[in-house]
Amino acid sequence: MILKLSKKDRNVKGEITLNASKSISNRLLIIQALCKDSFTIANLSNARDTLTLKELLAKYKNQKVLDAGAAGTTFRFLTAFLAFQPGIQVLTGTERMKKRPIGVLVDALRSLGAKINYLDKEGFPPIEIAERKASDTFELEIPANISSQFISAILLIAPTLSNGLKLNLIGKIVSRPYLLMTLEIMKSCGIDYSFEGNKIQIKAQNYVGHDHYVEADWSAASYFYSIAALAEKATIKLNGLKKESTQGDSCIKEIMKTFGVQTTFDDHSILLTKDKDSNIKEFTYNFEHCPDLAQTLSVLCAGRGVYAQLEGLSTLKIKETDRIEALKKELAKFKVALKTNEDSIHQMGKALVNGQEVSTYEDHRMAMAFAPLALGSGISIEDPEVVVKSYPNFWKDLESLDFSLKR
Repeated sequence: MILKLSKKDRNVKGEITLNASKSISNRLLIIQALCKDSFTIANLSNARDTLTLKELLAKYKNQKVLDAGAAGTTFRFLTAFLAFQPGIQVLTGTERMKKRPIGVLVDALRSLGAKINYLDKEGFPPIEIAERKASDTFELEIPANISSQFISAILLIAPTLSNGLKLNLIGKIVSRPYLLMTLEIMKSCGIDYSFEGNKIQIKAQNYVGHDHYVEADWSAASYFYSIAALAEKATIKLNGLKKESTQGDSCIKEIMKTFGVQTTFDDHSILLTKDKDSNIKEFTYNFEHCPDLAQTLSVLCAGRGVYAQLEGLSTLKIKETDRIEALKKELAKFKVALKTNEDSIHQMGKALVNGQEVSTYEDHRMAMAFAPLALGSGISIEDPEVVVKSYPNFWKDLESLDFSLKR
C-alpha cells in the first residue's frame, strides 16, 4: 500500500492526545508478570509491540512457540523473563528479527544459569529456552555500548534472582536514560537499587504491586515538533506529557528551541508554538542517550536545508532496519547527500520535495520521521501501516491537523 500525504499550506494548528509510552508500558508488563501482588496498568500503550508482549505473557505457560513478530523490545524482555520461568519455550519472530543479534543477552543469561539454545544461526533468533540449572552467580559483566534493551531486560529480572545481581557495565554507556527509566519504574514498584559509575547493584527482593497510569510517548511527540519546525506558523497542543519525565526522548523540547519551536507546559499537556524561522545553519548533536530521535532530526535538517553532524548512532544499525543506511538511501531521493560510518552521519543539502515515494524498510520510525516533509508539495509513504508498531493512530492524528491522506 502507498499513502499519498500532503498539506496545502504550511500553517499547522490543532490538538492531539498522544499514545501512551511503549517503553514504559513494556517495562510495567514484565514487572506485573513478575510481581506476586496484582496491580493495574491504566492507559497502556496501544502499540502493536506492547499488545504482543501482553498477549505472550498471558499464554506462555500453555504455549510452547511464542512469536514476537517484529517487536525487538518484546523479544529481548521475554528472553530474560522466560529464562527463569518453568517450562520450555521457543521464541521466534519475523525474518528481520532473525537478523537482529541476541548473543550478548543470551551469553549474560547463560552465565546466570539459564539454558538457551539457538535453533538456527548462532547468536540470532529463534531460540529455545529450556529448563534452567541452578547458579550461584550474582555478578555479571556486559558491554555498556550495546542496546539498552539488553541491559534493561536483565535489570527487570534481577530482583527475582536468588542472590540479586551486581552488574558491571564495561565501557561507555549509551542510552543511559533508558536504563534510568527502567530502574525508576522498578523503584516505583518497591525495588531498591544503586547505580554508581558503571556499576548497578540490585539485591534479591520482591516487587510490590502499585497501580500505574502510563504517560504519553515523547518519541511520538518528536514528529509533531518536526512538523512545527518545518511549518511557517504552528500551534499544536499535545496531551498526556509530563514536564518531569523518565523518558530520555523528552530532550526533544530543548533540541527544538534551536529550530524556533517553543514549549509551554500545562498540568498534563504541552503547547508547541512557532511564529518565525530560526536562522540555524548547522546542527550538531550526539544521540547516544536518545537514538530514536536521530531519524526525526536528520529529516528535519534536510527539510530546513541545515548542515547536520549527527553522532552517537552505534545502535541504529541493529534496529528494525539499518537506520543509517535507510536514511542515506531515502534522503538521496530528495537530493540530500549523507556521508556515514558506523556511528555518525554528516549530511548537507536542502530536500527538494516533489511527491517522492519513501520506502520504510518495515521501520515505523522511517514512516513517521519523513511524514513532516509532506508540508507543501507532498510525498508518498510506502507501507504506511508499519506505524502500528508504536503509534497506530499516527495518520489519523495527522488528518486532524488538516493533512490530506490518499491510499
